[in-house]
Amino acid sequence: MRIMFLNQSPRNPRDNEEYHTRVQALLNSYASPGTQVELCYPDDYPGANLSQTMNAQSVHSDLNYLMSTHALVRKAVWAEKNGYDAVVQSNNCDPGVEASRLALSIPFIGLARATMHVAATLADRVGVTVPFKGFEINTRRLLQGYGLLHHVTEIRPLGLDGVPQGEQVAKMRPVIFERALEVMRGLVDETGAECIVPLGGAVIPYIVSPDDLQKELRVPVLNNKVIGIRLAEMCVQFGMSHSPLTYPVTRLEDRDFVTTAFSEPAGARA
Repeated sequence: MRIMFLNQSPRNPRDNEEYHTRVQALLNSYASPGTQVELCYPDDYPGANLSQTMNAQSVHSDLNYLMSTHALVRKAVWAEKNGYDAVVQSNNCDPGVEASRLALSIPFIGLARATMHVAATLADRVGVTVPFKGFEINTRRLLQGYGLLHHVTEIRPLGLDGVPQGEQVAKMRPVIFERALEVMRGLVDETGAECIVPLGGAVIPYIVSPDDLQKELRVPVLNNKVIGIRLAEMCVQFGMSHSPLTYPVTRLEDRDFVTTAFSEPAGARA
């Protein structure tokens, strides 16, 4: 079984190969024997640098996720045509998931939705964390749209603004762990959360282990990457995918992503 684990943004050709190798190895450690998880990226696209602009202005919204939808759908269509059995979106805000399902027959799993459903199965009251202040707004909207917000006691940011990004985050692991533990303990003690869903996978589980946090808190701290991969495996193994009634599929070719509305005559295609 081959699962594409699709990053939200294009790969920087100047990035250190060590990060990609480490994350892909971690993802494969979550999979069953015989499953190959491949960390992939959308092709570069106009507007992809928007994330850098937003970070420079300390703005945390879903604008960059909305801008990436076209590239993510295109990559997902490519995945199905090139032998992947399922796609998992790596970003916890589920960018491109709903749109991609309208172009795919294979399962496309969004981590936020999948993890929240597991949390609601394991507990009545769920606390949610996000890495930066501002992300609680689009997370609230996302969960409201999924009909899952009523399970949530509160969404709290870890307050990682100002913490170095990328590989430098790993050097701050002890600080990030203590900060995450403090925020999660507040959700348990102050809001009555019985289970924690940490959104922001570049921090948890890539830097800080949910298992280590769970040992301290004594409530479930869910690993959304594990849930996404294992749900994708289950769907493939048992022949399940999203409903064609909910998501009527339009069959697309790569040229559909590059042609303009009037670039070819009507009825030119066979």
